Amino acid sequence: MRVLGLSEVRPHARRVAVGQFDGVHLGHREVIADNGTVLTFEPHPAAVVKPSAAPRLLTSFDRKRELLEALGVEELVVIAFDAEFAALTPGEFIDRVLVRTLAATSVSVGVNFRFGHGARGDASRLAADPRFTTRVVDLVEVGGAAVSSSRIRTLVAGGDVRAAAQLLGYDFVLQGTVVAGDQRGRELGFPTANIVPDPMLACPGNGVYACRVGEHMAAVNVGVRPTFGAGLGTLVEAFLLDFRGDLYGQSLSVEFVARLRDEQRFAAVDELVAQMRRDVEQTRKLLGSVLT
Repeated sequence: MRVLGLSEVRPHARRVAVGQFDGVHLGHREVIADNGTVLTFEPHPAAVVKPSAAPRLLTSFDRKRELLEALGVEELVVIAFDAEFAALTPGEFIDRVLVRTLAATSVSVGVNFRFGHGARGDASRLAADPRFTTRVVDLVEVGGAAVSSSRIRTLVAGGDVRAAAQLLGYDFVLQGTVVAGDQRGRELGFPTANIVPDPMLACPGNGVYACRVGEHMAAVNVGVRPTFGAGLGTLVEAFLLDFRGDLYGQSLSVEFVARLRDEQRFAAVDELVAQMRRDVEQTRKLLGSVLT
């Protein structure tokens, strides 16, 4: 998949899907279907227009790129969204970007897509332009409600990763670099790979989860380690089942499959260790035999 900035694009007939596509969820996939080019924005427009309201994203740009490529998208055009671009009127966006730069013959958007200064442009504005055909995709519903990035963010923050996966079309993934911890897990017989969550990205709510990390099952704690009163902020601690090795400094992708329980404070370390053993066994039962 080619990844281009606007200045690198050469005009030729294109079928273009336009949107932010955070999470590349089931609804986004309907918009993207049968389009060779995807046009998106980086950073998220809210981070420029109203930073205080900017959401914690479901996917980093690199992760979004991977998901789009897996869908068979041939070309990803990235608009560097800044205050100057935000000032474009809907008409200027259509003329400069869709027509002059991309030479779009077909434009696909979700029914709630907005564009241009003050978000004054909408799908009907695109459909009224005779220079290209416009495909407006209705909202996809799961469980009687529309699939949206905001709905998925709420599920992830609440720890309902199974429901989030039903809307995403894949298990929610948290990525990060393994950092040194306080070695507490190793002392307890459960050495963990520790990741500090990126504050700009969504993170499952505090609790214990059954996850996959590469080929391994993992029991993962998200939280603040209340038994020890560490006071170091949120940490993702992944105990990889049947793994021996050093992961410090490596980038890991943690796939959250199911929530096992809330994070809790134990009166004694022995109680914590006994619960951790139960978490591991429950993870193994949920995810099946050891992955190879």
